[in-house]
Amino acid sequence: MTLRLNLLIVLFLSFSALSFAQNNEIPAVDVKKIDGTTFNTGDIENDGKPIIINFWATWCSPCKRELNNIAEMYEEWVEETGVKLIALSIDDARNMGKVAPYVNGKGWEYEVYIDPNGDFKRALGVNNVPHTFLVDGNGKIVWQHNSYSEGDEYELFELVKKLSEGESID
Repeated sequence: MTLRLNLLIVLFLSFSALSFAQNNEIPAVDVKKIDGTTFNTGDIENDGKPIIINFWATWCSPCKRELNNIAEMYEEWVEETGVKLIALSIDDARNMGKVAPYVNGKGWEYEVYIDPNGDFKRALGVNNVPHTFLVDGNGKIVWQHNSYSEGDEYELFELVKKLSEGESID
């Protein structure tokens, strides 16, 4: 490709990401449920309560650590705040068969979807995993975080609590 074409592509992608950043809504993209049926992400809702969308993969150790650590506390999080966590696997068509056995083996109580073509990942500008988004009760993305370090789940829960109490997380 020519340099000019590369620059045009970069500009287009930058404006697309800027457009998303200003919109802050969950884009409507078809993904797969772990049973293979289709689900449109535009239908994600939680009756006015916070939603966590976490992009992960079966081959990503930090991703699995994060979701396993949250799983230990998730029931209490739901009871206290009504939060819903959606774990969105970016495993491609070759690896998507590993998602259900892993999730079932861990007993996660999350909604789990698979984005085998990367459409939802691209729509949200996710470049690597783990990548976590926090959505307020109005369906607006209000926070995001990339990567995982032990203890990040506590910061996430503090933000969820603020949202569930109607506070801003500026």
